[in-house]
Amino acid sequence: MKAMILGCAGLELTPEEKEFFRRHDPLGFILFARNCDTAEQIARLVRDLRASVGRDSAPVLIDQEGGRVQRLKPPRWRQAPAASRFGELFRRDPDLGREAVEFNMRLIAADLIALGIDVDCVPCLDVPVPGAHDVIGDRAFALQAEIVADLGRVTANTMLDMGIMPVIKHVPGHGRAGVDSHHALPRVDTSTIELQHSDFLPFASLSDMPWGMTAHVLYTAIDAERPATTSPAVIERIIRGVIGFQGLLLSDDLSMQALGGTLGDRARAALTAGCDVALHCNGKMDEMAQVADATGPLTPAALERVARGRARLNKSRKPPGQGEIAAWQRRLDGLLQPVSA
Repeated sequence: MKAMILGCAGLELTPEEKEFFRRHDPLGFILFARNCDTAEQIARLVRDLRASVGRDSAPVLIDQEGGRVQRLKPPRWRQAPAASRFGELFRRDPDLGREAVEFNMRLIAADLIALGIDVDCVPCLDVPVPGAHDVIGDRAFALQAEIVADLGRVTANTMLDMGIMPVIKHVPGHGRAGVDSHHALPRVDTSTIELQHSDFLPFASLSDMPWGMTAHVLYTAIDAERPATTSPAVIERIIRGVIGFQGLLLSDDLSMQALGGTLGDRARAALTAGCDVALHCNGKMDEMAQVADATGPLTPAALERVARGRARLNKSRKPPGQGEIAAWQRRLDGLLQPVSA
């Protein structure tokens, strides 16, 4: 298996994509809205992706946060609330806030289980600051690191219990970004000490989680030249060291414009810096070919992290039935009603 996770272009695999994936054998795949139409179509695409590499265990990822970021959209899927809604409830009553997050994540997990998707890129553990770009915004639970850590823990534990792999993101923190890293490189000049007491705190609190995703952010106090994704100093000294994360580390999407150089340069730099897996999402064949050419097999350490993560998943929970799902939705609606009233 190569140390990469790739997207695909449309609603079904082309013969060229099937052959490419068979030949290069990525660890797994990621779906976006362009890949999602009906439940039957998505389930078929998920099966075909796994068949292309001959592994039923190949992870299939999606970003199903709720709010602005969910690839499964209405009217076929419910509009899940943004994370900030749960932070508002938590400030009124922490126990109710935690319970609401748990039911929301159970509902999201139920949708994914029905489609064969087994990895959700949640929770977002970023801590926004006033004046930052709204690329994070209401995707964060709160402006307080302690609340983010608390509700992030509930999110991740619920997904593990449902048999879905969570991915903590964007380590070591995207909340101070002044620009959207999809389009430009954010620069953060905050001291390491201040970052450690705020931005890093939720990630340190969830450092035991199996999977994580980097931030395309330049932290000048740590590495004035390279963003976290391609910085050995950030990955080794901060993510693996100060934060203590020892799980599988994915780059954020290499096609984002925060990074410079060719796609091959970006993949090589991310893996050399210490990422376990290069993530490329847009499904463009020419870009995927560059990533594949620059990417080698998963290292023994990465393979061990993959295995350790799989062992954390609850394999005994049966897929929820419609009655159970309806009960979760009623409870969630009741908990959130005071927030929206």
